[in-house]
Amino acid sequence: MNGDAQLFLPRLEILNRQGKCELTLNLFSEEALSDDAQAALAWLENLLVIKPIENLQVKVLSVQHQPERSGWEIILRDALKAINRQQMDKVVLARSSVLTLESPLFAPAMMAASRRVNHQCYHFMLRFDAHSAFLGSSPERLYLREGKHLLTEALAGTVANHPDEPQAQALAEWLLQDSKNQQENLLVVDDICQRLQGGARAVDVLPPEVVRLRKVQHLRRRIEGQLNQGDDADCLQRLQPTAAVAGLPRQASLEFIRQHEPFSRGWYAGSAGYLSAARAEFCVALRSCQIEDARVELYAGAGIVAGSDPAQECKKSKIRRRAYALCCSQNILGRRIEQADLRV
Repeated sequence: MNGDAQLFLPRLEILNRQGKCELTLNLFSEEALSDDAQAALAWLENLLVIKPIENLQVKVLSVQHQPERSGWEIILRDALKAINRQQMDKVVLARSSVLTLESPLFAPAMMAASRRVNHQCYHFMLRFDAHSAFLGSSPERLYLREGKHLLTEALAGTVANHPDEPQAQALAEWLLQDSKNQQENLLVVDDICQRLQGGARAVDVLPPEVVRLRKVQHLRRRIEGQLNQGDDADCLQRLQPTAAVAGLPRQASLEFIRQHEPFSRGWYAGSAGYLSAARAEFCVALRSCQIEDARVELYAGAGIVAGSDPAQECKKSKIRRRAYALCCSQNILGRRIEQADLRV
């Protein structure tokens, strides 16, 4: 999970805050800014041509899960054995679903579809070229820094959502009371607080709350503190990978993941965000997919602690994959992949 990083200066920044929209055009040149200014003007003129993003009109030809259901359950049982032997307290294991499409997928159309249905999320897209992109809609903040004030969170513990409001509320109340989910969340809280030692003071853990998304509900505790230095490199180093995407202890869980997961996570579960002198904000790159022409790889994870039920964890990982895959389904893809293809 110690993969590559990419830090870039965007050509154009759009900031929409409190009803006001600001556009910032960034220039950079090692020789003369006037040269880049001319290139920037030509780039802006090209943007004036309206190019609406069309709805996705592609069809899924096949789906391959990594690992398949039987292999996934074996890995979950191995994790529980390691936890029972006190080799680790928690591990977060991931699965991927590789979709082969009839034609190449246009990444901006996928991003637009995700934004339409995944609310209360961080939406991000790294489009490396016309054929390759990594994008997602994550519900989890890694941290927000304003000056030296830090806001982070423990987002761990999951239950399904429901379109019926009373049933959704009943599920949320169950999540707040369930000991296994509370334990999973508090493990993340304790880990964050320990990692902030020496780097922050006046750390305060706020009461638990439920974050309600389209298909799932999560248990969240916000954590605030004052940084000794407004150093984003230090914040990223301390907080990533979090116990919500790797486990506890960090090294033991990472080693288990390396030995047992049959695929590379790539950018999945990393960090996506922006930074500046005054403010920085990053999310955890969850609910995401990697696009390579007509190949789309979806990811989902499950936090395993003592008392976890492999059958329930299989169900939750399916819910998470469906939560993101829904933006490719119904009237967008040629068939309902959340029912037919993501059942395993």
